[in-house]
Amino acid sequence: AGLSFVIGLERTFRFFFQKHKMKATGFFLGGVLIVLIGWPLIGMILEIYGFFLLFRGFFPVVVGFIRRVPVLGYLLNLPGISSLVDKVGESNNMV
Repeated sequence: AGLSFVIGLERTFRFFFQKHKMKATGFFLGGVLIVLIGWPLIGMILEIYGFFLLFRGFFPVVVGFIRRVPVLGYLLNLPGISSLVDKVGESNNMV
């Protein structure tokens, strides 16, 4: 709902129903349906998976922004966390 308020209904619809994002949209909306049916744990797992598939193109942008924030950037550059964040931030998928 928040995305619809920010970018509008038409652009939200176009974002979710692009041909290459149909699998992700199916998992996300299917998870919502399963939660409403009464299986919240399974539904939430499907929603989280769909969310990551839908928004994986934004993760490099988010990582780049957080690395410029003083305290959070320091935390992301710690030895154990840095390699994980580098893998998330190197995605080549376009939105």
